[in-house]
This record gives sequence, structure tokens and C-alpha cells, in this order.
Amino acid sequence: MNFGNILDAPSEGVRGLSLTDDLFDAVRTVGAVTIRLPVRWSNHALARRPYTIDADFFARVDYAVAAARARGLRIVIDMHHHHQLDGDALDPGEFAVDSAVLEERFVAMWQQIATRYRDQPESVLFELYNEPHGLLTADRWNAILATTLSAVRAIDSTRYIVVGPVKWNNASALASLALPATDRRLIVTIHNYEPSAFTHQGAAWAGRSDSPVVTCCTAAQLAQMTAPLDIATAWRTSSGRPLWVGEFGSYEKGPYASRVIYSRAVRDAMESRGLPWAYWELASGFGFYSHPTGTWKPELRDALFQ
Repeated sequence: MNFGNILDAPSEGVRGLSLTDDLFDAVRTVGAVTIRLPVRWSNHALARRPYTIDADFFARVDYAVAAARARGLRIVIDMHHHHQLDGDALDPGEFAVDSAVLEERFVAMWQQIATRYRDQPESVLFELYNEPHGLLTADRWNAILATTLSAVRAIDSTRYIVVGPVKWNNASALASLALPATDRRLIVTIHNYEPSAFTHQGAAWAGRSDSPVVTCCTAAQLAQMTAPLDIATAWRTSSGRPLWVGEFGSYEKGPYASRVIYSRAVRDAMESRGLPWAYWELASGFGFYSHPTGTWKPELRDALFQ
């Protein structure tokens, strides 16, 4: 389960959610075993050397790690929404740094993260970066990935680390992902939001605020949905690497009944291929749990966890 729109917001709370015990309790109650924690580290570190991460912000991640562990949950600490690195427009409340230090700062943040959590058990994982795209071409991302992975491994040689390809972690880009042959503690991730005309309808940030109503799931839509999974499954077989679908989901503007059908269909497609998954996300625009009231959208919950 992804904890989206919390620590990956420009600052915690600006998107209506904060980390609280009830979110961790909800995940445990529903039967999930892993939390993916997206974190906008880039907005909470100094712009200049030594790029120190804010102590109070680090404490919020500490709280998430402790809350997950107390409930027997794995947690994946993810570097999320570093817009300047991708070349994207910055969000309100997000600051830019000197472009000359972007990569150095990225590595330095990961060195701090790795140092802080190196004594945590194996149930705490790292994810180096969410959805590289834009300025992060395959060549540039592979170079940054190699440098960052080497820096983290100098601090923590055995922790499982999640990495993904360019084009927003698209399965079609798996072939371009360069991984060190000797590091077998890597988990490769893809994200799958096909068919996007359904999953992102009404989403202003995706340019679909005025999109027509789309239902799901026709045979053609199911083929769109499963094609990336088949690419990923074939790549997993040929590479011998474990593979995880770290995001999928549908936005709340879509017809609810279709969202339920879609969620069950994608879940079945992934599980029939032996692909573990994480839903995007628990309690915001794609979610099915209400943080203010502690209530569920039961049909959507059951499609994913019954």
C-alpha cells in the first residue's frame, strides 16, 4: 500500500493528510504486508553542501518506520518527486537548487538516509527514485543509479534496494535499465496505470480534467492493462531479477463501479503472473480509506484484499 500525498507533498499536511497511527492500523487491518512511503527528500535538505536533511523531517520518517515495524509491516523508503532532477515544473512550496549540484546532492541525501537506517532490520527497504523521466534519459539515469547505488552500498551492503527504469517506471523501458551483475539484493519495480484514459480521467495534473467519462473493463482495455505485465514477466524470467509492481490504481473521478472491476482485474492479472504489488494509494484521490472518518469504500477494499 502506498502512503501517497503525505510526505511526498511539498510539506506534510498541505494535501490534507499527515502521518497518524490510524493509517498504519488501517493497512494492518485490511491485510496488507508492505507500506511504500513516498518522501520528497529534496524539499527538506540544504541546497548547498553538505546538503543536510532537516532533523524534524527525518523524525517523521523515523516515526513511519517505527509505526510500520510495530505492526509487523515492511516499509519501503522512497525518494519521490524530485521535480528539478526530471526537469519538471516545481510545485508551489518547492524550491530549486543550483543545477550543477543536483546529482551530487541526490547522492548525498541517499548517503544520509542509508546511514540513518543501516541498523534497521531487513523489513526496511530503500527505493532510490520514483519514476525517472524527462531529463533523466536511460543513459543519465543509469549513470546516477550506478553512482548512488555504490554510495549506499559503501554504507549498507546487504539491504534490499528497489530500482526502476525510465519513462515513469514503464515496463517498456526495462530493457534499458543497467544493473550491476554482482548485486543480487535489488528488486526492480514498474508502475502500471493502463488504460490511462480510464485510470486518470478527470485528473487535472495529467491533462485530463475535461476528459469524457470512461468505464472499464472491455477486452481491449484488459489487453492494455496486461501488456506491460507480460513485458515485465518476460524480463523477470530473462534477467533473473525479482520484480514488483510498485504502483497501480484509478482516480476518484472515474465511475466507482468500474474502479472496483478494474482493481480486481489488475490484481488478478498480477497475481496470476506471480507479481507482488502495491496500490496507489490509501487515503487520497485514488484511495479507499477516509482519514477523517476512519471509514472504507468497502467494495474497492474488498476488490483488492478479499
